Amino acid sequence: MNTAILGLLAETPVHPGSGRSMGVVDLPVAREAATDYPVLVGSGLKGALRDKAERTPEMDAKALFGDEDKAGDLLVSDARLLLLPVRSLTGAFRWVTCPHLIERFRRDLERAGRPASLKAPTVPPGKTLSEGSGRLFLEERQFEICGQPGDGLIQAAGELLVHEDTRKRLTSQVAVLNDDDFAWFARFGLALQARNVLEKDTKKSKNLWYEETLPPDTVMYALVAGRRPGSLKALGTLFPAKEPYLQAGGNETVGQGWFAVQVLKTPAGGEA
Repeated sequence: MNTAILGLLAETPVHPGSGRSMGVVDLPVAREAATDYPVLVGSGLKGALRDKAERTPEMDAKALFGDEDKAGDLLVSDARLLLLPVRSLTGAFRWVTCPHLIERFRRDLERAGRPASLKAPTVPPGKTLSEGSGRLFLEERQFEICGQPGDGLIQAAGELLVHEDTRKRLTSQVAVLNDDDFAWFARFGLALQARNVLEKDTKKSKNLWYEETLPPDTVMYALVAGRRPGSLKALGTLFPAKEPYLQAGGNETVGQGWFAVQVLKTPAGGEA
């Protein structure tokens, strides 16, 4: 079974619901049960892909994604997190990640038949691998720079990004944190947006709630496997160079959920 990878760069805030209500957050993002990492579940991603296929005249959405009587030709995984934008006093922002995410990304690349020279580094607590020297300030926390993130990570992550200018930012803006340090940002560092419903006549608040979102420039990826020869070719039709966009997650009517999609082709010798 051949497998392709979809690189997903958030162009807008993304609300991949639905997580359980916690504290003041009425609508948190969906998270992995064991790690608490934000995730766009496969059923939601598959639904977004199917919706795009149904609006593409030359596509057979039922054959690709199935219906109640028959399984489709494409198998869609969860969209996993790789790089999370975090506000920084040392420049505009940093894309943060951790050894666990890097290790998992490498395993997924191998599963898709795309082995990479990518090794999960060792990063002590309170340290970071990032360009520069001295201290790196992320939100209200500070980290000591103890090395560089490595060309393997920069190259592999860059392949997920459809925009050349964005790829050029990786070298200067990626920061690798210790797993536990990264987990703090993944749990508590996401944006909260207040939304409201107003009474028609008085304009008084009827219902105020808070939603958690992934910030623009979040980098995720998903695996798509093809049951039959040639089925992965549909991904190239879905995401042409002039319109490589997909809307997924909640709040579509207020402009959230837009991703720029990069389709990583299967290696030479495999199915296109």
